Amino acid sequence: MTNTASTAAASAPVATPSGACTLRQRSSFRWGLASLALAMLLSSLGTSIANVGLPTLAQVFNASFAEVQWVVLAYLLAITSLIVSVGRLGDLIGRRRLLLIGIAIFTVASILCGAAPTLWWLLAARAVQGLGAAIMMALTMAFVGEMVPKEKTGSAMGLLGTMSAIGTALGPTLGGVLISGFGWSALFFINVPLGLLALLLGYRFLPRARADLKWAQRRFDIRGTLLLVLTLVTYALAVTVQFDAAHSGFGWLNLLLLMMALLAALLFIAAAKRTASPLIPLRMFRSPLLSAGFAMSTLVTTVVMATLVVGPFYLSGALMLDAAEIGLVMSSGPLVAALTGVPAGRLVDRFGAQRMTLSGLIAMATGAALLPLLSTHFGIPAYVAPLMLLTAGYAVFQAANNTAVMTGSPPDQRGVIAGMLNLSRNLGLVTGASVMGAVFAFGAAASNLLTATPAAVTAGMRLTFIVATVIILIALVIAVASHARAARAVAAKR
Repeated sequence: MTNTASTAAASAPVATPSGACTLRQRSSFRWGLASLALAMLLSSLGTSIANVGLPTLAQVFNASFAEVQWVVLAYLLAITSLIVSVGRLGDLIGRRRLLLIGIAIFTVASILCGAAPTLWWLLAARAVQGLGAAIMMALTMAFVGEMVPKEKTGSAMGLLGTMSAIGTALGPTLGGVLISGFGWSALFFINVPLGLLALLLGYRFLPRARADLKWAQRRFDIRGTLLLVLTLVTYALAVTVQFDAAHSGFGWLNLLLLMMALLAALLFIAAAKRTASPLIPLRMFRSPLLSAGFAMSTLVTTVVMATLVVGPFYLSGALMLDAAEIGLVMSSGPLVAALTGVPAGRLVDRFGAQRMTLSGLIAMATGAALLPLLSTHFGIPAYVAPLMLLTAGYAVFQAANNTAVMTGSPPDQRGVIAGMLNLSRNLGLVTGASVMGAVFAFGAAASNLLTATPAAVTAGMRLTFIVATVIILIALVIAVASHARAARAVAAKR
């Protein structure tokens, strides 16, 4: 489907002989968008649904918690390390073809996960499932830029954000029901019918792009891919894995991995400068829109992760809630994200990405600043209200930032840029889990947070969200500065 056809598909049908054709185009467009939304739902559901099954998997495979946590880590590491590479590959060989391959890989890997006879089998299958999820995450966003008219991009990005939030929020509840009713294998088998439906819809309704022979003849940067994978894997392991069970915190192995990540990153940059067709064209970072979009995404998701890491400790240690009450309070965040995703996208289409990016960041900063001030005095309702404001602000920011980056990207680089957007989000999540957790522990001044006093937990939470507020304010400064630079560049061309 060409851009003209996409625009026609989005417009209202008229009473002409071509009206039936227009109706078919609109139907095809909507079903194609449904396949993208379903792919995004599956990839996010794969992240959250396995968490609730870790205790059961430890019993089934007679494994320790440190071993079964790799069921989650293998999936996340595969996504984080491969998402840019598969986005670039989609630019080269065709996004529709690779997206369908990714959905098929995810579906087959889900079958292998559910049928796993050993833990090592399950871990290998989860890594393959992560590959499929990386393809789906990167190329769904790239496809929006390709098939959706520019004036409707915000709504489409909001829909994808909503599906991602639904998958995250639905995972723990759905996983608990499936384990209790059908056993642990159902955690993975549930993806099979959904994957087949996404594959069928994508094959039938996603548009076939016209081949750009000049672009297709460019070579895939294998050396750059290997160096980027090494960089991301070592960094993710350095900030997420505790290698010394006797001592919590950052050990010498973590430091060694961090140094390896830095060295690999330097080698990657050097290789990109010498390659005619690099995995990530370094010149894209000269664009204030793109570089600011990536930086803000990393900073903002670092704060979002802080609510997920610190929240349970504060709710149990300071507000004295039980597990069920904690789950109910924590679910308010993903629920708000799911409800505000589509309206946020429509606001972006109406008022513009720049204005809504600033609005989302201001809402997030307000929520983060109010969270420690109100909840320590007024209890649960005063915790939930700022959390909902912060999460709603995040939904607005995400729709606006994704729209700005994808509509401002060159058509032949949408895959790799969508991969970079998803990578920046994942890096924010893994960094937030480590750094903001360390800030919380430092503020609480307790080696064991489970036995810390309510006053200590409250002090840790206050420091965490003071830092979170500063991080969002930095993102706000970046947004203002990038918009000013972009405006000056436009004025200079006139």
